[in-house]
Amino acid sequence: MSISETRRKTETILERIAWLSGKDSKKQFQSLMHLLNTESLKCCFEQLDGKKAVGIDGKTKEDYEINLEENLENLIEKMKRMAYIPQPVREVLIPKEGKQGATRPLGICVIEDKIVQKMMQKVLESIYEPIFLEFSYGFRPGRSCHDAIKDLTNHLFQNEVETVIDVDIANFFGTIDHKILEEMLCEKIQDSRFMRYIIRMFKAGVLSKGELTVGQEGVPQGSPCSPILANVFAHYVIDKWFEEMVKPNCRGTVKMIRYCDDQVICCQYHCDAIKIKTALGKRLEKFKLQLNEDKTKLVEFSKSKVQRGIKQGTFDFLGFTFYWGKSRRGRIIPKLRTRSKTLRSKLGRVKDWVKRNRNRIPLKELCDTFRRKLQGHNNYYGVSHNSSEIRKFFNQAIRIMFKWLNRRSQRKSFSWEKFSLFRKQYPLPRPQIYYKLF
Repeated sequence: MSISETRRKTETILERIAWLSGKDSKKQFQSLMHLLNTESLKCCFEQLDGKKAVGIDGKTKEDYEINLEENLENLIEKMKRMAYIPQPVREVLIPKEGKQGATRPLGICVIEDKIVQKMMQKVLESIYEPIFLEFSYGFRPGRSCHDAIKDLTNHLFQNEVETVIDVDIANFFGTIDHKILEEMLCEKIQDSRFMRYIIRMFKAGVLSKGELTVGQEGVPQGSPCSPILANVFAHYVIDKWFEEMVKPNCRGTVKMIRYCDDQVICCQYHCDAIKIKTALGKRLEKFKLQLNEDKTKLVEFSKSKVQRGIKQGTFDFLGFTFYWGKSRRGRIIPKLRTRSKTLRSKLGRVKDWVKRNRNRIPLKELCDTFRRKLQGHNNYYGVSHNSSEIRKFFNQAIRIMFKWLNRRSQRKSFSWEKFSLFRKQYPLPRPQIYYKLF
């Protein structure tokens, strides 16, 4: 069988699994390990980003590619003998959005573990994507942050909402219980060898500052399998419970929008919001998760009260602050802007980046990277009603760039006029709206 035929066969089987799972949410799958073959793993290897950080062995994608066929054959042979042991994840601390000095852990797997996890991710997505609910958006194929924001905006515009529950789960990824997650997976996965490798992945541990930690909870953010495993856990703990138990027992209409652990619940009546918040806390505790009581809040967000001149609150979701405003025709509509903490944090990171690199890399390369950073910010935050905040970010980021380029030496390098000429030679993107919510 040719390489292309083997790949097509694997893709067909994955599509068949997805069809069966969608047809019967309780369908169990007994044979999955055969999907991890040389050609499917080679396809996963090709899809990996070679620019990503390396794991504890220091081996890059280019290093592994030198003897790719032999490496993959050895990997498959080890997996058949159940001799494949995932290596510990290297922990890297990255700045936390909106919190000065705060960090969150990111797990970096070795290249071989990334390959295996990438294929496991495909298998798990084939099984679980068809049964995930519509209001779940995080890390799912064909669904983006903008889709979640648009869904939320449309619901607020079209339905009467009295209270929004701004939910915050404390350290969601880091407190997912391995045993509970294993039991959830076993409801649909009956391939014992596949499950043994999932369990080995849990037990691989985290290497931080030279110290290996192996715990009974947590899936490291950054590894290919973590998003789908987190979504499976949230599906059974939160989504199904909300759909089957909460909604039928509420007085009015309630709607949840969830992007992994970032979620809001819109309630037609305030009394429902109070009950849901209390019940959600108890539900999470049952599965060894914890509601962050200090950050989880009930926000008054009623369109009808705004129309009567009663001031309403605001809430944050996916880096945006939602509030009531007026359209050009004077209608009351939900609007959003870049969250203030996020804006300050991103400008602080621009400053740190320019200061750190202004004398390390050539000026043209520095400007090329700066242009990509501005474009990346625009691509995400360029949504309806947010044009003024995008311009604010661009203007302040450019002034930060000008200030620190002027300090490349003891003598000032630019006047503002010369800097403007330089910008004409290396033009920056213009702030604009890329994603319309209406």
